Amino acid sequence: MKAKKIHQQLYFQVIIAITIGILLGNYYPELGEKMKPLGDGFIKLVKMIIAPVIFITLTLGIAHMTDLKKVGRIAIKAMIYFFTFSTLALIIGLIVGNVLQPGRGLNIDPSTLSGDISEYQQKAHESTLTGFVMNIIPESLFSPLVGENILQVLLVAILMGVALVLTKEKSHKITEFLQDLSAPIFKIVHMLMKLAPIGAFGAMAFTIGKYGLHSVLNLIFLVCTFYITSILFVILILGAVAWYNGFSIFKLMYYLKEELLLVLGTSSSESALPGMMEKLEKAGCSKTIVGLVVPTGYSFNLDGTNIYMTLASLFIAQALNIHLPLEKQLVLLLVAMLSSKGAAGVTGAGFVTLAATLAVVPEIPIAGMTLILGIDKFMSECRALTNVIGNSVATIVVANWEKQLDKTQLTLSLNHPQEIERKLEI
Repeated sequence: MKAKKIHQQLYFQVIIAITIGILLGNYYPELGEKMKPLGDGFIKLVKMIIAPVIFITLTLGIAHMTDLKKVGRIAIKAMIYFFTFSTLALIIGLIVGNVLQPGRGLNIDPSTLSGDISEYQQKAHESTLTGFVMNIIPESLFSPLVGENILQVLLVAILMGVALVLTKEKSHKITEFLQDLSAPIFKIVHMLMKLAPIGAFGAMAFTIGKYGLHSVLNLIFLVCTFYITSILFVILILGAVAWYNGFSIFKLMYYLKEELLLVLGTSSSESALPGMMEKLEKAGCSKTIVGLVVPTGYSFNLDGTNIYMTLASLFIAQALNIHLPLEKQLVLLLVAMLSSKGAAGVTGAGFVTLAATLAVVPEIPIAGMTLILGIDKFMSECRALTNVIGNSVATIVVANWEKQLDKTQLTLSLNHPQEIERKLEI
């Protein structure tokens, strides 16, 4: 197949769309705000296909395995990885917040705080243990397939995959049907991705039009601190993990450039999930690993969100001149560890988990969240990007641990991504 010209490449089209969206939102803010349905509509289209993609990928991955103990072992290894690096991300956010102190000198009187955060307070209770349990158990066996709760889709897919293994002789036709169904499902994904530039344009135009670039400048130090911390986490921490497992973090990011640019434009990590799962499988990770690790990571391995949580909490405390001794910061860290896991499956987890954390740390008033409400949208892109990169690395690492990684195919994919892109187009 003939190579595409630069203007035909999806990543180039998304870059142009983001640029036009920024310009429109900045110079014509009212018109920019009206572009919101384009971004929301695209994200809704992607969410429409996420449940079928996860269900089919994970169900088939398990159904094709004969050793169910191996599935359990993969899940345990993945959770150990998630817990280790998400906790490390929380600690790094805490360290950076103490060293750079982005909120120091603002001297804001807590009594002057105003703003509506009731939406996030209402959702915060969902990230308790009770809320988590209620989130993961669906109303019926098939209801998750018409919803958007990833945890419920995971549960049903695992149960179905295990059941297909245990009834292999009687249910082989169902497995074959799901295998055949996967082709048109992923074709729909490719069709939807054609609309990515429109979605990225609408989301970016709305963000800049509504909040304005000036809202970033007001708290530029916090935004820069968060971005730099996340970049260093990706390059140094995840980069070291990637190097130890035999691949380059930079080549992986280039390989996933279309998905990452889509996340940047839409501020939604979910917009990259279907494409990322397909690309990781094409890069040599087994279907079972991809189907289990990627969706689970979207709920439990949120490196960017965790850096944000501890950094934002300290920023609020510093801005309000609230001194947090080491023991109180350790309590904050422990609470954040629990709330970040409990918020799995809760929509808008970044700001919600921050609300849940502050709700049980009485030293920091939850109303302090209004200080960063205006710039949260500008930090959500970095949160989502870091989360996506972290989950991509996690998938390859777990596949390598389980010896379910085709290293030759991985090397070929990362060194010659154009070949994989052409295959995906066919």
